[in-house]
Amino acid sequence: MNVTKTIHIKNGRLIDPANGIDGIHDLYLADGKVLTIGGAPAGFTADQTIDATGLIVSPGFVDLSARLREPGFEYKATLESEMQAAMQGGVTSLVCPPDTDPVLDEPGLVEMLKHRAHKLNQAHVHPLGALTMGLKGESLTEMSALTASGCIGFSHAEQPIEDTNVLLRAMQYAKTFGYTVWLRPQDAHIGRGGVAASGPLASRLGLSGVPVMSETIALHTIFELMRATGARVHLCRISAAASLELIRKAKAEGLPVTCDVGAHHIHMTDADIGFFDSNARMDPPFRSQRDRDAIRLGLLDGTVDALCSDHTPVDDDEKLLPFGEASPGATGLELLLSLTLKWADDFASKQDTGDLSALSRALSRITSEAARVAGLDAGTLSVGAVADVVLFDAGAHWTVEASALASQGKHTPFLGYNLSGQVQTTIVAGHVAYQR
Repeated sequence: MNVTKTIHIKNGRLIDPANGIDGIHDLYLADGKVLTIGGAPAGFTADQTIDATGLIVSPGFVDLSARLREPGFEYKATLESEMQAAMQGGVTSLVCPPDTDPVLDEPGLVEMLKHRAHKLNQAHVHPLGALTMGLKGESLTEMSALTASGCIGFSHAEQPIEDTNVLLRAMQYAKTFGYTVWLRPQDAHIGRGGVAASGPLASRLGLSGVPVMSETIALHTIFELMRATGARVHLCRISAAASLELIRKAKAEGLPVTCDVGAHHIHMTDADIGFFDSNARMDPPFRSQRDRDAIRLGLLDGTVDALCSDHTPVDDDEKLLPFGEASPGATGLELLLSLTLKWADDFASKQDTGDLSALSRALSRITSEAARVAGLDAGTLSVGAVADVVLFDAGAHWTVEASALASQGKHTPFLGYNLSGQVQTTIVAGHVAYQR
């Protein structure tokens, strides 16, 4: 791939939430970095000029949960297909959970994944290491060695840790070395085997339920362990209003906690299961409208720090099954922008967003705020920052259908929906990695 050394992006509406910039500005890139915003530097000559008239120019998106399915699950997706999906979705930095096969519990596996991703010269891939060997919840991994190999934090993916002593030791270890523990709060027993949110709808459909208290009980445990250890924790894919209240109180108390929600969950509810639509089989499950609305408000007021795609490609053999037997998950990399814009549009005329426009506030949740949560030097167009840039047409409409998705996973509850927001150009570290 040719690497363009100097790029001039002109006439676009540049939005950089981290720096409070929202206006028509030219952007100059050189040697993989942001050179300047506004006027051209003395002696600057562009190797490539991109006319962004009518487009938004934004920092590249930062996705806090994207499963690339390698190693081990190449029949569901490959690194090549999912990195192309990231480029089409404007995602220039992504965090991948450790639940591959084999699990990311040894430095060699992490180095192999990062090397494979680097060779593709597309999105920056930031793996999470496994908290315990094989995600079995028994023996802690060598976190220092995994960090040296490129892990930015440690997770137990979708596997709850049954032994609280193990989680305590993991958090003590993490605190000692300044690592972040990424946890999806779920009790190991309550709701185990459930496939839908507990409530009237699941009962009518005869589906086993996952109650809200599966999430809140786990949160109480996590917060107690945080008080005891001082460890920094990021909570992944919160799904319930009651959980957000607990997180709000924990933040007010001063606990070092952040959280994210999945992009699907800010629009869908359990009613979207319809007549057992397996595309709406998600983990955590879609909950009530009250929970959905609380998540949307929590994202607006900052209780929820970031929005993620929760990209989980699933193949036909595992998705085209009865609802209770289908694998949970949906493709999301290419929908992250559109679902974020849809949320922004819903709140633009209803809420005071302070100094930032509704669009800028929304973009912060998938750029600067997501980067802050992950501890990444990304999500901003500050002078000297890595030149990860996305140009998109906020008004362009597209229909979500299998043929429109680069991801090998073609299943999403938004199939058939008409959404706005289409990426036109994705620039990674100063080179044009994708152009529509």
